[in-house]
Amino acid sequence: MHHGTTITQFISEEQRRVTGATGEFTGLLNDIVTACKMISHQVNHGALVGALGTAGSENVQGETQKKLDVLSNELFIQSTEWAGHLAAMASEEMDDIYQIPEEYLRGKYLLTFDPLDGSSNIDVNVSVGTIFSILRCPGGKDKPTIRDFLQAGTQQVAAGYALYGPSTMMVLTTGSGVNGFTLDQNIGEFILTHPDLKIPAETQEFAINASNQRFWDAPVKRYVEECLAGSEGPRGKDFNMRWIASMVAEVHRILVRGGVFMYPMDEKIRAKGQGGKLRLLYEANPMSFVIEQAGGGSITGPDRIMELQPEGLHQRVPVILGSRTEVERLQAYYREQG
Repeated sequence: MHHGTTITQFISEEQRRVTGATGEFTGLLNDIVTACKMISHQVNHGALVGALGTAGSENVQGETQKKLDVLSNELFIQSTEWAGHLAAMASEEMDDIYQIPEEYLRGKYLLTFDPLDGSSNIDVNVSVGTIFSILRCPGGKDKPTIRDFLQAGTQQVAAGYALYGPSTMMVLTTGSGVNGFTLDQNIGEFILTHPDLKIPAETQEFAINASNQRFWDAPVKRYVEECLAGSEGPRGKDFNMRWIASMVAEVHRILVRGGVFMYPMDEKIRAKGQGGKLRLLYEANPMSFVIEQAGGGSITGPDRIMELQPEGLHQRVPVILGSRTEVERLQAYYREQG
């Protein structure tokens, strides 16, 4: 016997509070939950089901795909394409948008997702996850175009992520706070375990890939140097540095105990002609929505991420997010630089 609210019950109760709700949005969220359960099963079994290793292919960004990247992408599509809730979807692992097949009804929503974030960690059994975002389709249900997906993060209807770690968790926002659910493997249901998550405003942790230090811009160098100076430095306290190389794992830690995550613009990224490292539609916008709804902040450096106007399906941006006071300090450093 289990005690607590299931994610299905939670979503249904949220729907009842919305005047004129049709259940289409609730149905889509339930399809996403199903997809994440299926991916969790594959991740948890790893080598036992032959899911580890590379797939021998590259995605649109030129990154080597893992077998689980490809499989997770297929599972997400199969779980969400058939029910009549979506007009189209887009994935980090696909070159173009995915049109709903003709044999299925089309709905009024668009779905963007990173099916397996942090997949470089999968072969060494480190936490990975799935990130997703839901938008309304502005151009009608018939054959949406890329332009329909190019909406600012402020237009998101819902966003969240699944974390495949020691336990599988789903963290979700529909614009009224953030709630976390843990998968009870015995009954196959996500149970509400972390209601109304709030990021601590103060922190003594930061996460950044220190191997890129020589390429960082001055505001980031200043911030990290001040943190590393510890209690004897200008911050007057000691900081811990973290780096998992899985955005879902980094964000989840910050959501639970505070901190700041940084994948900033740097000289190496500029030399490649990229606008940043992380994808705006599949990673930066959905995670920014979650973080802001939990009381944190999320910026590119000088600007709020969710106010950016996307220019491309696979656009990359710098990302700095986490505890509000730290994010505001970094933003001030960028603005001082001009």
